[in-house]
Parts: sequence; structure tokens; C-alpha cells
Amino acid sequence: MTDFSADQVVWTSKLKEVYGETVELEDEQGKSSVYDIIAEFEVGDRAYAVLTGSGRAAEQEILRIVVSPDGLPELESIVDDEEWENVNELYDELTFPADVSE
Repeated sequence: MTDFSADQVVWTSKLKEVYGETVELEDEQGKSSVYDIIAEFEVGDRAYAVLTGSGRAAEQEILRIVVSPDGLPELESIVDDEEWENVNELYDELTFPADVSE
């Protein structure tokens, strides 16, 4: 997988259009948690969602958006370390752009 650049990003809202502002996800132990949808974007031929849980210690999660056989968007973990690193760095670049005035 090649590195992504900010100019390749297309902001989307596929999850929000179907599920609203939040999604409920189930972990490996079967525990459900509600996450806020912070951002959705496409880069290359893949789509991603940035979610955050509730609570003081909640961290942002980046998941891949895939389309189910019935046409609905679903979320899956990014298991490839290189892909996750590229997407994470890209989102950081999009949300915390370098200060060019220095």
C-alpha cells in the first residue's frame, strides 16, 4: 500500500446517512458500546471512519468502511499495520495541519 496524501481525500457521510450520529459496536467479549461518528472519508479505493467512545478516557478509533452484500455500510478493523499507520497519519495531517507560517 502506498502513502496517502491529503489532496486525495474525499469527505463522505455514508455511515451518518444510514445510522445517524452514533453507531453501536460489539467487542470480542460481546459487550456493546456506543461511538460517535467524528469523520468519514475515502482515499484511493477505500473508505474510513473515525469514531470516539464516551467517557473521559475515550480515544479515537479509525476503522475501515466496507459495503455489506445488502448494500449497507459496515465497519471492520484495519488489520494491516502499514495501512493503519498510513490512515492514522493522514487523519492527523487533515485535522492538525502543519503550521506553514514558521
